[in-house]
Amino acid sequence: MRIATIQFDEGDKWRQKAETINFQYREVPATRGNIYAGDGSLLATSLPFYRLAMDPTIAKSERYNAGIDSLSRFLSSYYKDKSASAYKRLITDARRDNKRYIVLNRKQVGYQDMQKMSQWPIFRDGRLGGGVLFEKVEKRYRPFNSLASRTVGFLNENEYGAGIEYSFNEYLRGQDGKALFQRLAGGVWKPVFDAEDIKPEDGYDVLTTLDVNIQDVAEKALLRQLISRDAAFGSVIVMEVKTGQIKAIANLQKNKGSATYGENYNYAIGDQGNTEPGSTFKLLSMLALLEENKVSLEEKIETGTGSHRFYNQTMRDAKNGGFGTITIREAFEKSSNVAISKLVDEHFGSSPSKFMAYIEKTGLSEPFGFQLAGEGKPFFKKPGAKDWYGTSLPWISIGYESKVNPIHTLALYNAVANDGVMVKPYIVQAIAKGNRVEKQFGTEKIRNRIASQKTIKQLQELLIGVVDRGTAKNIANADYKIAGKTGTAQKIVDGRYTQKYYTSFAGYFPADRPKYSMIVVIDSPTGFAAYGGDVSAPVFKEIADRIYALDIELNPSSAAEILRADASGSQLPVVKAGRGEEIYQVLEVLGIKSNPVQTEEWVQAVAQSDKVQWKVNNTEQATVPDVSGLPLRDALFILENKGINVSYRGKGLVISQSIDAGTKLSPNSTINLVLG
Repeated sequence: MRIATIQFDEGDKWRQKAETINFQYREVPATRGNIYAGDGSLLATSLPFYRLAMDPTIAKSERYNAGIDSLSRFLSSYYKDKSASAYKRLITDARRDNKRYIVLNRKQVGYQDMQKMSQWPIFRDGRLGGGVLFEKVEKRYRPFNSLASRTVGFLNENEYGAGIEYSFNEYLRGQDGKALFQRLAGGVWKPVFDAEDIKPEDGYDVLTTLDVNIQDVAEKALLRQLISRDAAFGSVIVMEVKTGQIKAIANLQKNKGSATYGENYNYAIGDQGNTEPGSTFKLLSMLALLEENKVSLEEKIETGTGSHRFYNQTMRDAKNGGFGTITIREAFEKSSNVAISKLVDEHFGSSPSKFMAYIEKTGLSEPFGFQLAGEGKPFFKKPGAKDWYGTSLPWISIGYESKVNPIHTLALYNAVANDGVMVKPYIVQAIAKGNRVEKQFGTEKIRNRIASQKTIKQLQELLIGVVDRGTAKNIANADYKIAGKTGTAQKIVDGRYTQKYYTSFAGYFPADRPKYSMIVVIDSPTGFAAYGGDVSAPVFKEIADRIYALDIELNPSSAAEILRADASGSQLPVVKAGRGEEIYQVLEVLGIKSNPVQTEEWVQAVAQSDKVQWKVNNTEQATVPDVSGLPLRDALFILENKGINVSYRGKGLVISQSIDAGTKLSPNSTINLVLG
C-alpha cells in the first residue's frame, strides 16, 4: 500500500525531488581575460587544458568492439600509468554496468593533445557517437615566467589575491555561464547538454603601461645589488615623466632561510613599504624654504663640526668632523642634516603648520588612489598633537618621524622633472575586448603646479648638482645627465635606531630633457659604505644606462647624419658606412634598392633618388684610406692593417682625419681621428 501511495499519489513530488537532487544547473567558469604589456606583449593568459572522461554506453556495439583494443593501447601509451588491458577492463566494466560517466585519467592535457585524442578509435565519433568528454580546465600562464610577478599578481580560489589579477578581477573574470549537470554514483557530476544552458561570457583584457624590456633590466640590476650587499629587500619604480605611466615595478625580498630572492610583496606601493624616507625628503624641505623666499642657494650656513643640539636631541651629519661653513647649495649636494634641519627650524620653527602645509600642497599627505589594491597611506605628525615635540620639525625636515612609500617620493621628484606639474602614477591604460575599448585611463594631474617656476628651476639645479658634485657624483655620466638625490635613513628596531639603513636614490634622466623618473630603494644592505650613494645610486645608473641605450628617442641621429640626409633631398633612411657586403644584405631585407657590392671592402652609402649608391673605400691601394663616417672599430681595423698608428678623441663616427684620403703612405705615420 505504501509503495502504491509513493508511486501514484506522491509520484510527482518524489520525481521532482529526485530531479532536483540528481540534476542541477551549475556554474561554468568564463575564460579569464589576458593581461598585456604596453607594447602588446602577453604577461598573463588563460590556457585551456582538458581532463578526459567518457560515457562508455554511447558507442554502438559494432563500433565499440572494433575500436576498444586500439583505444586502450593509445590510452596506455599516452598516460603510461596502466596497461592496455587495464584500460580495456575499466571501460568494458563500466559499459556492462551501464555507467554513464567515468573519468579515464585525471591528468590534464593540452589543446594539441586533445585534438590528437579526438582522432583515436571510438573517440573520433565524438560526444554523441563515441561518448568522449573533454572537460575544460583553464590554467593561468605567464609567458615571461616571474617577470613582474607581484605586479601582475594572482587570484586564489576564494577570489583573494594581489596585483592586477586581483585589482582588476571585476573585468578579467568575465561572466560565468550555467549548464545542466547530472549527479552520478560516487558524487561525480556529468555535464548534460541542454538547450537552456547559458554560455559564459569571456573576461576583458587589461592593457598595462609596463615595458617588458625595462622591467627585465630593472629586476636584474636590482637583484645583482641585493645579492652583492646581502640586503633584506629592494624596490625599483620607473615612470614616464610627462604621462605618469609606470614602465617597471620590481620588488625583491630575501626568501626565509635562503640566500635567494623572490617577489613576495609590493614594497613600492604597499603599506609595508611605508617607511622613513631619509634624505630624499630634503627636496621637499628645500621647496618650502625657496617658496617662502627664506633662503638663496649661495647663502652661507655654518654646520660646525657636524652636530647641532635641538632641545634634548643632537642632529649629526654623516661626515665626521662636519662640513664647516658651506653654501646652501653645497648643503643640499652634500646632504648635510645639520644645515637643512637648522634652516627649517629657523624659518618654520615658530609656525610648523606652514611647513607641513607644503606636504599637503605637493599631494604627499594622502594616498593617490593608485590602480593596484593595497596602497599604503603616508604618515606625518601634526603640530599640536600629543606626539609632536620640539624636535619633530627638524627631524621631519630630513626624512624622519614620517612615513611614505617609494611611489609617493617618486611622484614628488617626477613633478620637479615635469616643471612643477604633478601627475598621478598609473599602470593600466585600457580595458578592452578585441578591438573594442571598454574603459580607458590616461594622464591625470594631481597638482597643476607644486611650486613657482623659479623654485622648480632651482630645485632642478640642486638635483643636477648632487650628481655632478655631491653624494652621487659616482654615477655622473658623460653621455647624458642624471638629476637626483641620495637618501639614507637609520632603521628603527624595537623602538631604537640601529646601524641598519634604508638606502634610496630618486631622480630623473636625461636631466636637460627629462623622459623617465625612477626611484631605487634597498633595505638593510651590509658591508662598507652602506649609504644611498653607494648602494642605490649605482642601480639607478645601471638601469638608466640601459634605458638610454634602448630608447631611440633619446638617441637621435648625429648632426652630421641629419645634414647629410637633408642635403641629399632623399626620402631614404640614413645608411652608415661599413662593410659593403653586410650593408647590402641589410638593405635587401628592408626592401631598399641598392647596387650589389662587388667587393668585401668598406663602403660609404650615397643616397641618389630612390636608390643607394656606393662609394667604395679600396684598402688595397698604397694610400691613406678615407674612413670618414665609419665607426671607430672599422676605422681602426682599416688603418692599422695599413700599418698606420691611430690616435682619436670623441665618441661616435669619424668626422675628420688628420691625413687626407689618397695621400701616399709613409712608414710609421700617425693619423689623428676626431669622432662625433
